[in-house]
Parts: sequence; structure tokens; C-alpha cells
Amino acid sequence: MAEQFLEFNPQFSWQPWRATLAGLCDSNGRIIDRVIVTYFEKPHSYTAEDVIELSCHGSPVVLRHAVDCACLAGARLAEPGEFTLRAYVNGRIDLPQAEAIRDLIDATTLFQARIAAQQIDGSVSRRIAPLKEQLVELVSILEAGIDFAEDDISVASPEEITRRIDSILGGLESLAGSFAYGKLVHSGLTLAIVGRPNVGKSSLFNRLLDQDRAIVTDIPGTTRDLVSETASISGIPVRFVDTAGIREGKDPVERLGIERSYQAMADADLTIVVLDASAKVELEDLELIEHARRGGRFLLVANKTDLGVMLEFPSEAIPVSALTGDGIDRLKGSINESITPPGGLESEAGFITSLRHEQLLRESMEAIKAARVATEAGIPHEMLLLDLYAGLRPLDAITGATTADDILNRIFSTFCIGK
Repeated sequence: MAEQFLEFNPQFSWQPWRATLAGLCDSNGRIIDRVIVTYFEKPHSYTAEDVIELSCHGSPVVLRHAVDCACLAGARLAEPGEFTLRAYVNGRIDLPQAEAIRDLIDATTLFQARIAAQQIDGSVSRRIAPLKEQLVELVSILEAGIDFAEDDISVASPEEITRRIDSILGGLESLAGSFAYGKLVHSGLTLAIVGRPNVGKSSLFNRLLDQDRAIVTDIPGTTRDLVSETASISGIPVRFVDTAGIREGKDPVERLGIERSYQAMADADLTIVVLDASAKVELEDLELIEHARRGGRFLLVANKTDLGVMLEFPSEAIPVSALTGDGIDRLKGSINESITPPGGLESEAGFITSLRHEQLLRESMEAIKAARVATEAGIPHEMLLLDLYAGLRPLDAITGATTADDILNRIFSTFCIGK
């Protein structure tokens, strides 16, 4: 096919894993570009199929011509995600790896890209595999006890079954719980900056972004609507939202902006309450702090330290100067600490970032917990197995199906039956 629109050296022959220089020709056989042609031989290509890769120069005209030539020679345009789908169908990758490829494409920070790359290498599958193996082993033990009862096969005691179940549940709980941080890594978080008018919210917003995004003036109430921008903190995308100053509104437009400020606080994953370090703490400041405290996670910031600091300031407030940059690094560190669980960064690949995975893990846990209750109640193993199989199916939906042959192979490799 490729020879129909590519001009090769007369001595050329297809050799796997070798790049070759060729000419890309127009309809009259005239060369319009020099391209690199690489042949990837199955099963070691991306899709586990024979693949020919064509590398052109970046001209859209040339690229479009190369695609048109390939289609005229019998190829067709790939469907969205088709190469990764083929890789999965052909056993080159599993579902978590396929989903991680999508995450890598969508990554907006290097940290997101690194986590996705680790998951492409199988980090999620490696975390789930031992737990699934324990579950399959328990199923095999119970199946063997039922199918070969007349052969006097030793079946685990209720205490042993409970111990095995608890071990599986502990691992699943830890992995499912890691989604709280993994969700932030995958989707980022929203941080609202609130405070009274003229405390320096917009200046702090610009300083955290390292750009002049919001208008800054000495006139109180300059910001009338929400202004948002996204930046990265420790690799996590953070959407900063600058809000209107919260006070008793003087006109309908300002009151609407204040309402949106309160809504931004309610929607935010983290709120920064900004106080003026050079002025006395007002009743409105205290009311806003209490409102933020009731809403959940928040940080208290004392801005304008370059103008002097009032001694009555709350001790938990982080002193900063949006004008000079003093204290900004400490504030970013506090933001990072508030969103990162203990040990979160030390075990970068030790968490899941997919909502689908988290839901399936929870579903598996519920079924296995039911099996534990059944064990304590002395329910026959035939009924207990129904719960265990129900717990196995969600794990199969993540890593791939467990077949009847897997169970049988486990039984006959574990027990000396049929000699």
C-alpha cells in the first residue's frame, strides 16, 4: 500500500524497528516532502498489530496530502480512540492503562502527566492484582470444598475465612480511600478568595497567579463579579476565584456580586479569607471567618503586612504582602498541605484517579462485607460464594474478567485432587 505514494530507495526492504527515508509523492509522482517511514512488527507495536508510521514535516497541506494518499491506497481514518481500543482488545494493555492514556492526553500539569504515565505502566493494576488474587484464592478454596467434599478436602475454618476477607477489605478500603486525593490530581480543585472590600483580594489573586489578571485599584468594591484563572500548585490544577468584596451592598449590581461571592465559597474546595493586616479586625471580618469555618476547609490570610501589622490579629492568620511577595511561598505551602493527605506525594502511584474505579471498588467492598456477615452467621458456603463472586465482578470490570478456567486452575494447583 505505502509504495503507491512513497518513493523508496531501490534496495529498500521492509524491516521491523527500522526507520527509512522516503519521498512523499503527489499525483504525478513528484516528491513534495522527505518523510520517515517506520515499520513496527506485531505483537510489539502499540496495538499488537503490524503498524507503519509515517513522519512528515509539520505543514498542514503535506499532512493532509499524506492522509488522503493513504485513504486512496485502501486505508481509512481511525475512529476516536481506535488505536487504544485495538491495543486493549489485543491484550496489549488493560482497562486501567487505557484510561490512563486518556488522562495523559488530557493532562494540564507535569504532575498529572507523570501520574498518568505511571498508571500506563500498570501501577493501578499492580495495586489491585494482589487483592483480586486473594479473593480468587478464597473462592477457589470454598469451591474445592464444595465440589470435592467426598475426597475429604480440608476447607478453611470460619475464622480463617474471616481473616482472609478482612485482609482483602483492608486493601480495598485503602485503595478506594485514596480517591479523595486522586480526584484532586485528576480534576483539580476550586479555591475562592474572599474578604471585605479593599483588603487586597485581587492583588493576592494576581500574585498567586504570577500575572495581572484582575483589576486592582484603591477604590473599594472594584471587583463586582467573579474572576477566575487556573494555575498549578504542586502539580495540581487549582482554579482561583477572585470574588467581590463582602459588605452591605450599596447598589443592586454590588449586592449581586456579593451573592455570587457567597456562592463561590459554597462551591469551593478551599476558601482563603483575606484580612487587612494594617487595619483593625472588623465585625464583618469575624462574621466572614465564622461563615468560612462552617463551610469547611479554609485558610486565614493577613494581607498588606508591608503597611504594618495590628497586634490583635488572629494567630492562625498567615501574614503576606501581595505587593512585595513576602509570605506568598508560605501561603502556597499551606494551600498544598490543606489539599494533600499525609504521605500523598511520597506514594505518587499509590492512589486511584478514576471515579469509575472508586465506585467499582466500593461496590466490591459491599459484596465482600456481606460475605463476612454471612460467614459469622454460619451461612453455607454455597451462599457465601454468591457474595464473593459479586465482589469479584467489579474488580473484573477494572482489570479484566476472571474466567472459570482461572478458578479451576487455582483449585487444581492448590489441592492434590484426582491422583
